[in-house]
Amino acid sequence: MSEPLRIGVLGAARISASSLIGPARVTGHRVVAVAARDRSRAEAYAAEHGVERVAGSYAELVADPEVEVVYNPLANGLHGPWNLAALAAGKHVLSEKPSASNAEEAAEVREAAGKAGTVFMEAFHYLFHPVTRRLHEILASGEIGELRHVEALVAIPAPPDTDPRWSLPLAGGAVMDLGCYSLHALRVLAPWAGGAPRLVSARGGERAGAPGVDEWLDADLAFPGGATGSARCHMAYDRLEMSCRITGSRGEVFAPNFVLPHTDDRVVVRTPSGERTERLGTRSSYTYQLESFAARVRGGAELPLDAEDAVETMTLIDSAYRAAGFEPRPRMSS
Repeated sequence: MSEPLRIGVLGAARISASSLIGPARVTGHRVVAVAARDRSRAEAYAAEHGVERVAGSYAELVADPEVEVVYNPLANGLHGPWNLAALAAGKHVLSEKPSASNAEEAAEVREAAGKAGTVFMEAFHYLFHPVTRRLHEILASGEIGELRHVEALVAIPAPPDTDPRWSLPLAGGAVMDLGCYSLHALRVLAPWAGGAPRLVSARGGERAGAPGVDEWLDADLAFPGGATGSARCHMAYDRLEMSCRITGSRGEVFAPNFVLPHTDDRVVVRTPSGERTERLGTRSSYTYQLESFAARVRGGAELPLDAEDAVETMTLIDSAYRAAGFEPRPRMSS
């Protein structure tokens, strides 16, 4: 194996245990530092998760010469500012999605990544798992015919009212947390659809007590080749559902949970000749992601995601917000 990555983590977010720290342990990479707003919280986190040491602040972590990769799982509104700071410090960046609060800020991140010459990637981990790769293989093989329609639904029961995902200043909302997956899953079908989809219309509902924050949003899209798409998200649903159904002229392929495929690794194929279920393995999509990111940093391997892809996703998110009667998320005021 090549030299382990030396990773610094911004914040003591719960998600990091499964999205980065566990995968780093499995793949042999080092988590050398963590920083949090509250040092004692960072110290407890480092002790619990075996992080080598604590940095005094986010700025100290980003400036640390031993940290070569910055992982940014902060609240959405802090993605843009700290991605920019990490890139300005010459670090590689693995940013939780979305990469910024809006398309204008995402474009600044893209420029900063170009200037830094380092690897920048938005953590759409689902793309690296065999479940999503298999969906694309089956579509490419022609087994279900020409692409006709795709529907992605990403929905969860409501987080508490105090959760930052309900905060407009922190760039919260259902599309930012969940719908970015639905929209991205449609965008990556461009090779089999005559090109990238365009937004046709969108509808959404506001969270009670959180003006300007979307509780749910449904977007309708159209591909140049004639196929249609539905990208839906809901952050106060009656259950967790993260499904993707791709319908072709001769059948369909369905993934019950494409976002967290390690919890349900099924791909169901239905054609006139019958139905079959394939199981693609319960190894974490985050582990596949970290391996791919490391292969890019260490060996220059190709990645399906970069700062340009992040801008295109964010542009579609902003368009969906406007079409549904919301404003794009504001940038964090400094």
